[in-house]
Amino acid sequence: MLFPELVLASHNAGKLKELQAMLGANVRLRSVGEFSQVEPEETGLSFVENAILKARNAARLSGLPALADDSGLAVDCLGGAPGIYSARYADGLGDAANNAKLLAALKEVPDAERGAQFVCCLALVRHADDPLPILCEGLWHGSILHEARGEHGFGYDPLFWVEERQCSSAELSPADKNQLSHRAIAMELLKQRLGL
Repeated sequence: MLFPELVLASHNAGKLKELQAMLGANVRLRSVGEFSQVEPEETGLSFVENAILKARNAARLSGLPALADDSGLAVDCLGGAPGIYSARYADGLGDAANNAKLLAALKEVPDAERGAQFVCCLALVRHADDPLPILCEGLWHGSILHEARGEHGFGYDPLFWVEERQCSSAELSPADKNQLSHRAIAMELLKQRLGL
C-alpha cells in the first residue's frame, strides 16, 4: 500500500522536515499550507480524535491522501496536561511561553514526580471520508527538567529529559531524535503498516 505523495496536515515546517526524513525518499510529503492557510478547529478530546479531524480536513483541501500528526506532552503529576493543548498551553504565545508556564506549574514538584511522555498519534486517510483511518501511536517516556537545556528541536524539547541518553531532547542531534522520539516510534509503526 504505497502512497507516492501525501499531504501533511500541518503548517509546521519543523514537523514537515522531521516526518519527511523519517518517511524517506519513497514518499513525498507536502504541507497542507500549499492548499490552504485555514487550520481546522481541533474539537476532539484526544490526540486520536484531533489527528483524524486534521487528516480528513487536509485530504478534503488537497484531494490527496493525508497524514496528520497530533502530538504533545503529557505530564503525569498534571493529570496529563498540557496534553492536546500543548501547542497553545500559554494561550498561543509560543514555545517560550509554553515552557515558562510548564516550569511554573511544576515549580514545587520534586524530581521523582516529574515523569512525562511525549505522545504522537499519526492518522492516515486515503480520502476525506475514509471509514478506516490508519492509526499509529508513539509514547516517548522521560521527565521534566527544572530549566531549559539544548539548542535543537522545538516545543518542549529543551525541558524533556531523555534518561537513556542523559540529556534533554533539545541536546540530541536531529538524527538521534528522529530515531528515539514519539514521532519516530509512531512513524516506524506506520511504515510497517504501509510496507515501507
